[in-house]
Amino acid sequence: MKSSKRVKKPSPRHYPSFDQLDGRHSFKIAVPDGYIDYQARSRPDGKVFYFNFSLAKEMGLIPLHHPEVLDAALQDQILETFSIQIINEYDLEHGVGIDPRDLKPHRFMATRYLQLQHPDKRGSTSGDGRGIWNGEVHHQGTTWDVMSSGTGATRLSPAFAMTRKFVKTGDQNVGYGNGYNYLQDGLSAALLSEVFHQDGIQTERTLTIIAFEGGSSINVRAGKNLFRPAHFFHHLKQGKYDGLKASVDYFIDRQIKNGAIERFPGESNKKRYERFAEYEAKVFSRIAARFESDYIFCWLDWDGDNILADGGIIDYGSVRQFGLYHRGYRYDDVERMSTNIPEQKMKARHIVQNFAQIRDFLIMGIKKPLDTYKNDPILKQFDEHLKKCLHQNLLRKIGFSQEQTEFLLIHHSPSVARFKTLHSYFESAASSRGKFKIPDGIARNAVFCMATLHREFPKIKLKTSTPLQAHEFIELIRSSYANRRDRKSFIKKTKQIDAIQNAYQRLILLVTSRFNQDNIKKTLLQMTMRASLANPLNRITGDGILHFTSSLIRNHHRLTFEQKNRVIQGVIGPKPANSNTPSRLSEETTTRIINRNLDALKRLREGF
Repeated sequence: MKSSKRVKKPSPRHYPSFDQLDGRHSFKIAVPDGYIDYQARSRPDGKVFYFNFSLAKEMGLIPLHHPEVLDAALQDQILETFSIQIINEYDLEHGVGIDPRDLKPHRFMATRYLQLQHPDKRGSTSGDGRGIWNGEVHHQGTTWDVMSSGTGATRLSPAFAMTRKFVKTGDQNVGYGNGYNYLQDGLSAALLSEVFHQDGIQTERTLTIIAFEGGSSINVRAGKNLFRPAHFFHHLKQGKYDGLKASVDYFIDRQIKNGAIERFPGESNKKRYERFAEYEAKVFSRIAARFESDYIFCWLDWDGDNILADGGIIDYGSVRQFGLYHRGYRYDDVERMSTNIPEQKMKARHIVQNFAQIRDFLIMGIKKPLDTYKNDPILKQFDEHLKKCLHQNLLRKIGFSQEQTEFLLIHHSPSVARFKTLHSYFESAASSRGKFKIPDGIARNAVFCMATLHREFPKIKLKTSTPLQAHEFIELIRSSYANRRDRKSFIKKTKQIDAIQNAYQRLILLVTSRFNQDNIKKTLLQMTMRASLANPLNRITGDGILHFTSSLIRNHHRLTFEQKNRVIQGVIGPKPANSNTPSRLSEETTTRIINRNLDALKRLREGF
């Protein structure tokens, strides 16, 4: 058969750190049955659409002083390293011709992990269905995982599991299971992950996106540990002690090496695995609280597939950030509906229950039924830490400092709990319109924007100590989704309106008495500044990201790479202080696109 088109060889190498990303990975040695290996070849005709300069510098792939310019040498290096496609079972079965000069010298792994959409529900057929691991980067004592999505259809995809037929990479008749990714999906993930990263939310990050004609792309993502609970659970569900022990030990050792878990020399295996389970309980209580507090939809479920074991977000296909507490939203994945935001904490708790089962299996060598652990002590730890994190997050959003927050939680927890209950009453209020369909699922609109309360109430209290009237309070916090019936109904809730204002005022007085010598004005000024940062007017939602990525793709032919990079920086975050981007960029073009998209983000800030 006709061989594939050969890729132009790169310019003389200037970026030796990229050499680490050749398919070799320490996981292969540690967990021999945890992956499938694939030979790979260069994929021609790709163009670098996006490159995360700040992440590349942090990983040591490019020098810290490197300008944010995609010169020929860097572009060639990116394409040489990441523009690849696996030679899969279909290719071998059909004798697809490959030029030997295009073959990569090392093989790339697709890892095995549990996925609930696979028929057997035990992880024997599931894992990386359209991606491979490029390798590890070691820099300044930190190890990073790097993997690519969109590099070809593997035998671990749902398409093969359901049909038992190997898939030709790029087959349009197969759709989702054909091994390709798509540019808009990849760009949306890249930008939303950077928004989360800037906001202190742990997440994978996109290193680069390579685009191809027809809309497909290779999306390269990086993280300090890209292993999921599902990487452990597929061994657990199949009762494979050796594989489970090897994968858990591998994860723990990586976390110790990267400084995420404390090292205890001479520690017994019993204590090691007890600490591991306690670590996971704390991780999942923290992220469940953050997702609920910040209105982040991240599809948590029993298989531990759509989340990282260190609590980071991965796989942005079904991840969204809402502007309001749209608790009725469910993602439609054709065969099933997702969890909603309130249910995420129960799914996180169930994942922790699985870690209790893992702990005892590894210590005793006996796998007990999962129900044995429904009252395990680490679930109590989960519940207590979840409650603490929810309260911390709320106090942070209304403008209290970390020191003030700890004071309130330790000495006045009933007052905090009272305010949280009243806050949830308004935050959870749903529109009388009821449920309705949206393009990717179903939803029910929230009525109130509590971020407005957090941001504006300290300013109001600076002007007057008189409580707001019911109609004034409802007018302050109502969202664009609150119809006349909703507003009229809640204006009558005078008892709750008075109670939340009183509870809010009590917290202010407690903090003022302890920290500001009864100078309430000082407390309110401090809260105003912190609350403005915690509740920005230009909050970026999933709808906003989709609008922005569509705009960027639509306009990208008019922009140079540097202009496109400037637009991204201008919309999703401040331009880095040490940026060396040249000033020759068209200010008129980029400024117009930036302002247009910022205006759109403001319009969409209460959406999904």
